[in-house]
Amino acid sequence: MQTAGPALRILGSGCHRPARRVPSSDFDARLGLASGASEAATGVAWRGVAADGETASWMAARAAQAALSAAGIGGETLDAIVSTCAVMEQPIPCQAALVQRALGLGDSGIPAFDVNATCLGFVVALDLVAAGIATGRYRRVLVVASELPSRGLRADVPLTAPLFGDGAAALVLGAAAPGDDSALLAWRMETYADSADACRIRGGGTRIAPGDRAHCDIDPDVYRFEMDGPATFRLAGRRLPRLLERLLAAAGIGLDAIDCVVPHQASGGGLDRIVRALRLPEARVVRILAEHGNQVAASLPHALHHAIVGGRLQRGQTCLLLGTGAGLSLGGAVLRY
Repeated sequence: MQTAGPALRILGSGCHRPARRVPSSDFDARLGLASGASEAATGVAWRGVAADGETASWMAARAAQAALSAAGIGGETLDAIVSTCAVMEQPIPCQAALVQRALGLGDSGIPAFDVNATCLGFVVALDLVAAGIATGRYRRVLVVASELPSRGLRADVPLTAPLFGDGAAALVLGAAAPGDDSALLAWRMETYADSADACRIRGGGTRIAPGDRAHCDIDPDVYRFEMDGPATFRLAGRRLPRLLERLLAAAGIGLDAIDCVVPHQASGGGLDRIVRALRLPEARVVRILAEHGNQVAASLPHALHHAIVGGRLQRGQTCLLLGTGAGLSLGGAVLRY
C-alpha cells in the first residue's frame, strides 16, 4: 500500500543542450588511443560543449524558460528560484541570483538561492521544495541545474576527459491540486565523508584560494576535477542496495511497482553496475549518457525531463530517482508523477 507524501507536482520541465557536439573519437585522437577506446571506457559517444558565450546562468535561463513554457506560467509567478549546480559560474553571488537576472527577473524580488549536493543537488532540492510547498510557504518553485564540466577537466585523463558533458535542465514544481495524486512518496540521503577525497576539486575555496602560487606552482591541476572512480563504485555497490531497500520501504511500495527508473548518468560502467547490483528492471531504466555525457548536477533532472517528454513517465506513474555524488553521498527519491 502506498503511503501519503507531500502533494508535490512537476508542472513543467525543460533543458538546454549546447549547439556544439563533440564525439568521443576526438578524445581518442587527442589522447593517442585506439579508435573507440574512449566510448568503450565511458559509455559516452557524444557530449555537448558550451561555446564561449554560453555561460552557466545563460544555459540555466534557457532551460528554465522551456520549463516555464511547459508549465504554462510566467517567471514572475514563481515563489523561489533554486539552483543546484555543483560548480558555480562564480563564487559570489549565488548561481540562482545570476539565473534570476538571466531570466529578466532581476528586479522581481523573488527569493533565489543555491543548494549544492553535487550530482545529487536536484534530489536534495526536491525534498526541500516539497517541504516548503507542504507548509504553504511556496506554490511554484523553479529548480534548475546548469553545468560546464568541460571547463574544469584535465584534458589528459582518459577516464574523465571524455566522460563529462555540458548542459542545463530545469523543472517547475508546485502543489498538487485537490484530487491530484502527484506526490513525493519518499526521500533518502546518506553521506560517508571518510571517502570525501574520492571526488573533489581542491582549489578555489578558502583552503587553496585562487591565485595561491605556492600550491599552483607545485600542482598546476589543483583547480581541476579529480575522481577515484573505483573507490566511488565500490562504495556505491556496497551501500546503494540498503539505501534502496529503505527508500522503497518508506514509500510503501516494491521495486516491481516502479514504472520508471531515473539514475544519475555517472558512466556506462557505473550504470551497468547499479542496474545489476540493485536488480533494476532494465527496460524501465532511463539512459541518456551516450548522447550527453555525465552532466554532473544537471544529469538527473535532464534524464527526468527526457523521460517525461519521451513518454517514458506518464501521469499517475511512479518514478525512482537514484544516484551518488561527491561527499561521498548516496540518495534517492520516489515520486508519483
